[in-house]
Amino acid sequence: MCGIAGIASLESAFVPELSNSLRVMNHIQHHRGPDGEGIWIHHAGRAGLGHVRLSIIDLCTGDQPMRGKDGNWITFNGEIYNYIELRKDLGPESFQTTSDTEVILRAYEKWGETCVDKLRGMFAFAIWDEKNGKLFCARDRFGIKPFYYTLMKDRFIFASEIKALLPFAQEIATDYNGLKDYLAFQFTLGEKTLFRGINQLLPAHSLALKDGRMQVSKYWEVNYHLDWYHTKQYFTEEVRNLLMDSVWIHLRSDVPVGSYLSGGLDSSIVGSLARKAHKDGKYLAFHGKFSTGPEYDESRYARAVADYCRMELHEQDFTSQDFINSIRKVIYHLDYPVAGPGSFPQYMVSKLASEHLKVVLGGQGGDEVFGGYVRYLVSYFEQCIKGAIEGTMDSGKYVVTYESIIPNLATLREYKPLLKEFWKEGLFEERDKRYFHLVNRANGLSREINWELLEPYSAFETFKNIFWGQNVEKESYFDSMTHFDFKTLLPALLQVEDRMSMAHGLESRVPLLDHPLVEFAATIPSNIKFENGQLKHLLKICFEKDLPEVVSRRTDKMGFPVPLSDWMQGELKDFVSDIFHSQKASLREYLNPAFDIHSLIEGEGKFTRKVWGLLSLEVWQQEFHDKAAQIRSFKKGVTI
Repeated sequence: MCGIAGIASLESAFVPELSNSLRVMNHIQHHRGPDGEGIWIHHAGRAGLGHVRLSIIDLCTGDQPMRGKDGNWITFNGEIYNYIELRKDLGPESFQTTSDTEVILRAYEKWGETCVDKLRGMFAFAIWDEKNGKLFCARDRFGIKPFYYTLMKDRFIFASEIKALLPFAQEIATDYNGLKDYLAFQFTLGEKTLFRGINQLLPAHSLALKDGRMQVSKYWEVNYHLDWYHTKQYFTEEVRNLLMDSVWIHLRSDVPVGSYLSGGLDSSIVGSLARKAHKDGKYLAFHGKFSTGPEYDESRYARAVADYCRMELHEQDFTSQDFINSIRKVIYHLDYPVAGPGSFPQYMVSKLASEHLKVVLGGQGGDEVFGGYVRYLVSYFEQCIKGAIEGTMDSGKYVVTYESIIPNLATLREYKPLLKEFWKEGLFEERDKRYFHLVNRANGLSREINWELLEPYSAFETFKNIFWGQNVEKESYFDSMTHFDFKTLLPALLQVEDRMSMAHGLESRVPLLDHPLVEFAATIPSNIKFENGQLKHLLKICFEKDLPEVVSRRTDKMGFPVPLSDWMQGELKDFVSDIFHSQKASLREYLNPAFDIHSLIEGEGKFTRKVWGLLSLEVWQQEFHDKAAQIRSFKKGVTI
């Protein structure tokens, strides 16, 4: 786990101040790799690579940028879990190190750009191909590891984090199309970021730069080609075997590995399997909680799993003062706001874990791959009512029937406000419109946002293109919903996972996002994964014996809720008010002149995110836009 950076000329020309620029980028990303750093400069000054290192595999000889035997150079962030097997295929006797970095170099030497198909793991890397005068970059299938880039005059500049690109930007400005995405979903769609002129290389994509021409290509896709021939028992056994194998290979490390333990199903399963594979010695787990009220505290579930699996649990109670002390750091490390307020406790629990070890396993991906969000049940419930009225609920293999879903509706007990809002308008419309309405958070911001500024871009049209993906069978509403979240929400959550852990020099691994497992899960019919409307049904029956009953049979899904609305009625009220009452905050173009933070706080529901979404934006504006001059002068003022 590391930070990467690089600059390449678009005109095959000498790049001035290349060495100093790379050192500045390394300096900004030092938190990602506190164990060492390096730079490489092309002999003609056409390109350069930077790297900061967190040593996990091959602690002695894995320094980067690394040179291959053929003269190629690489800067790499991530872990290739099948590097041992690939070494055998590539001829282990010719390797100079035991690192997975050298495996990528050798794989590129043998297979060229198709080497990415051989890699099992999380990665973002750039290879300077000396023979062909080409820069080749790639990002892993799910976007676990970040890769951002910008084109500035005659240069291509990339880094693991946007903040390392900003000193070289001609302007630091908001991308209004990205902002419209954010207001709707609390993440951006496609290559966009919230910074104008800065893009992300999409998950499962590669980028080649040669002779001033840039070509971006997709190298992998998850296809929902459903297998109607095998039995539920077959799917159960295969999922269990694949996830056990994934956890086992994710434990490969030359330093100790522990687990996040939230108390939910996904992290509990991963932690339980890791403990089984790690039979000798103690195994550490980490949990964060809020003692504000039982609706925010999952610690009893985390303790139950830790006791059941013989883990040493370290837990910490987070307070409103912790929020005040860390919110600016959280937004700074995120680069730009994404997803919900869970980034705050993720930042805190990562800090706790980093005080004990360098690597943790997490449960990210289970909701999107196996169907864990309550909104899936809400959507299907509406379709069941519609089918019962129209007499079509028993047509096809994709439908959860009205009768079968009733026993599982108790899961919606705490979601009555969501149901009320969802059914307020558009009942029984087309499925894409209904799901968009369910995930669209912009509806509640009609008075706060200057929407005329953000026209004519349509977030819904971009949403539709992803929702009705060609790799999804149109009849399966469940697969369309999970596919959209897999392509959009999941990378946003992985941005949180990466930044909040790397802010403390901690590597976070996600075994549920092993591509053999994800590819297999996509073939499982929704009436098995989502049987009778039970969230993550298949995952539960696969691993119920590995967990205490109080966790395996939970129906009160929480998902790390943060008591912001409670705090904002008390100890956070003045803090949030002060943030919005600065002179610059009152002049934000995207806010209506009549915007009133006090009214917004007073009307905030217990788990709604209106205040969080706008607070994150304002802190982001203050940390990056309001400091634009200071950031751009950074490359001149830093001595390294």
